[in-house]
Amino acid sequence: MKKYAYLFLLLTSLSLAMHPTAAQQKKAVTLEDVWVKNVFGQRSVSGVNWLDAAPARGKAASGSYYTSLVNGMVVQYEVATGTPVDTLVNGKELRPALSIEAYELSPDGNRLLISTEHESIYRHSYKATYYVYDLKSRQLSPLSKNGKQANATFSPDGARVAFTRDNNLFLSNLTEGSEQPITTDGKFNQIIHGSTDWVYEEEFAFVKAFDWSPDGKKVAYYTFDESQVPEYNMQVWGENPTDRLYPVDYRFKYPKAGQANSKIALSIYDLEKGQTVKVDLGSETDIYIPRMKWTKNPNLLSVKKMNRLQNRLDILHADATTGKTQNVLTEESKTYVDLEFTDDLTYLDNGKQFIHSSERSGFKHFYLYDMNGKLIRQITSGNWEVTDLVGIDEKAQLLYFTSREVSPLEKHLYRIRLDGKSKTRLTEKAGTHTINLSPDRKFYLDYHATADAPLTVSLHRAPAGALVKVLENNEALRNRLAEYAISKKEFFQFNTSGGVALNGWMIKPANFDASKKYPVLMFVYGGPGSQTVTNNWDARDFFWYQTLAQKGYLVVSVDNRGTGARGRDFKHATYANLGKLEVQDQIEGAKYLGSLPYVDAARIGIWGWSYGGYMTSLCMTVGADYFKTGIAVAPVTSWRFYDTIYTERFLKTPQENPGGYDDNSPLTHADKLKGNYFLIHGTGDDNVHFQNAVVMENALIKAGKQFRSFYYPNRNHSIGGGKTRLHLYTMMTDFVEKNL
Repeated sequence: MKKYAYLFLLLTSLSLAMHPTAAQQKKAVTLEDVWVKNVFGQRSVSGVNWLDAAPARGKAASGSYYTSLVNGMVVQYEVATGTPVDTLVNGKELRPALSIEAYELSPDGNRLLISTEHESIYRHSYKATYYVYDLKSRQLSPLSKNGKQANATFSPDGARVAFTRDNNLFLSNLTEGSEQPITTDGKFNQIIHGSTDWVYEEEFAFVKAFDWSPDGKKVAYYTFDESQVPEYNMQVWGENPTDRLYPVDYRFKYPKAGQANSKIALSIYDLEKGQTVKVDLGSETDIYIPRMKWTKNPNLLSVKKMNRLQNRLDILHADATTGKTQNVLTEESKTYVDLEFTDDLTYLDNGKQFIHSSERSGFKHFYLYDMNGKLIRQITSGNWEVTDLVGIDEKAQLLYFTSREVSPLEKHLYRIRLDGKSKTRLTEKAGTHTINLSPDRKFYLDYHATADAPLTVSLHRAPAGALVKVLENNEALRNRLAEYAISKKEFFQFNTSGGVALNGWMIKPANFDASKKYPVLMFVYGGPGSQTVTNNWDARDFFWYQTLAQKGYLVVSVDNRGTGARGRDFKHATYANLGKLEVQDQIEGAKYLGSLPYVDAARIGIWGWSYGGYMTSLCMTVGADYFKTGIAVAPVTSWRFYDTIYTERFLKTPQENPGGYDDNSPLTHADKLKGNYFLIHGTGDDNVHFQNAVVMENALIKAGKQFRSFYYPNRNHSIGGGKTRLHLYTMMTDFVEKNL
């Protein structure tokens, strides 16, 4: 038997050598698959609204339910089973027919607020055409007939909608069919009511700058006076001579580091009295108000105030009838107070306490206070970071949160008692879990993915976390992936010469041979608090890396000092000196890779976008001895060109810290360039201005350095639209093949 078995194996081996195996016959990933056909796009469960009672037209559910936007339809699901029970509205069946892009269900369940024809403004902002759909009468009505609106939001009783248009704030009375302005003096590039200016939108990540009081009787709103903020102008070109003979000059307010910010004000409008009260924000005017929210008391507004350097955060409580404020809590830092790490402010229904997050211990954790700001207790603790406060069940005295306790590369769901006891992990599978908890704290949706597997969305019952149903597992995508030769990410860690442990991942060719020498392309972002090394699904660039692996390249990413999930000291190490330690760590990464027996140390390249473009530019100059090739997409080349909020948070102002702005600017080190440098930028980039590329090119020309550059007309920071991404990634691939 052994003889015949050996003969069979020998014949099988010869057959496999002559006829490629199924694995060898798997498809190769192409750029068209990624950027044209979207072969690897994943499905999700989006537009979820949790509600406690069936809507006016919905079928009665056994308990609570949720709605979701599915293929242009708002579908009602029974929470207990995850089963669809009704379609509340189908956009195609409306008159006029609508492509529903977003929706909101009124709190009373009687109406839907539908938006369509979204028109993008900046990264988050857009204006749209809004409609109100009555679920009882099935009547569809435009929210307004006076032009597109933005930020439309139901009042708590569902009888009104507040929205912004042309820098003013409006109220629509749905019962009467009337429209009333709250403000009238809004003007482009001067005064903004109810929505944010450019820098707040980009750096504080919100656009809707108003909020209904819990009883629906008041609206608190921001006003930005940006009349003194310097303008940035971008030329916008037509696509052909018949379209436009002369470019249009688009001007908008953009405060660069050290320049004037908008003057900020908060007001509270009383609907019954028709009166407006100004909130007292103190005598200091050069401040930020990164957040405001109503407490459970309809007459008490909570306000977060920060100084310009963002190393002090005050939580104020404002009396809605007088506007007078009380400072109840202050956070201070020798570096900066990270808003993201204090952004879980939650007021308890008991009206007596609130929860605030802070990294004062060196890691972000939750703290319980009374309404006067007196610390009651620290709820979570340890040498690991919480990430999000998911929800609080006051009746059961439970707090649900996600954290990085298992690993900086993973995110898991936990529950803990408000007294800080009985912490329990609810998610078992390795990877990244993002949680959507129902308002009644009885159910939650778990959006789970790993570096090897796309998104799975599952419904669970709280507090134990028992699985109810898998709502989406991307089975079609998983089957499709099985048809392709996909190389997985391999995670690793190494120590720098200074003894700092850094995390990384590597993608190897499917036919990797450890006896060979391979070129490496490193990917870097590297900015404060960011991460590229996580156990999570990467939807687009991961598949570009597959095309490079197929061509015989190793692709690697390393998280340097300054990145997130490893505590305050690791993240804040780069304070006041951006670029220095980060580049040292990327050089250490290149040295480590060069020491591996299967890496060609003379063929290590690097690429990055935005902050990653800044890092790439420094690696190609300061680190010129270690990187042969670099691609910098939309890079910052001088922090003097970037905005106030982001830049001054990490560098202080250029007036206070000129060396922090110039010592590690790629412009300063342009004469050190040795390798193949490719600079790419969009001329319509409202975020990292094309100016950065122009000045970098001038510096390289002055230094007598040869390089390649390419600009994308009118494209913004994401450099997208139409076939743009295919063009970009084809061009970058060609550059890598020819120069690395």
